[in-house]
Amino acid sequence: MANIPNILTISRILLVPLFLFLVAEDNYFYATVVFVAAGITDAVDGFIARTYGLRTELGANLDPFADKLLLMSAYIILTAKGLIPLWLCAPVILRDVVILTGVIILRGAGRKVVISPTIFGKMTTILQIVTVVYALAFAGAGRAGFMALAAVTALITVYTGFDYAWREFKIQLGNKDA
Repeated sequence: MANIPNILTISRILLVPLFLFLVAEDNYFYATVVFVAAGITDAVDGFIARTYGLRTELGANLDPFADKLLLMSAYIILTAKGLIPLWLCAPVILRDVVILTGVIILRGAGRKVVISPTIFGKMTTILQIVTVVYALAFAGAGRAGFMALAAVTALITVYTGFDYAWREFKIQLGNKDA
């Protein structure tokens, strides 16, 4: 039997090229619809997996990959299109690359790594998503409000990047209270 949460996660991955195409074609309305639809699949797959006990190892690895692929793709193309400033895109991408690299290195060394999301980590994801939707929905208009949102998103992204790194560093040194 097919696992619905995994199918939803795979559908989110498959929506990324469509999203990128729509942005490249300056079709921001439909790009926003696709981005929001992909976000909804994330919420629904998690709900179904938790509620019906359908968590799988594949889903546990694929879901964060799908999330990062969508968000990183959005930040890169929206920066290339001039809708998101480079000073915001850089920390968003760098944070995820550093976290992923750290996980790969630690797992390659035989260490166990379990990244537990914090309230600030979840807030970061929400702010990053809202920033993308705002950039798409207004496509250059209303820049003052957008710049304030972008600044808050950049600050909390940097903060949570350091927070995740510091907590994992303490865990790897044996401090279980990290």
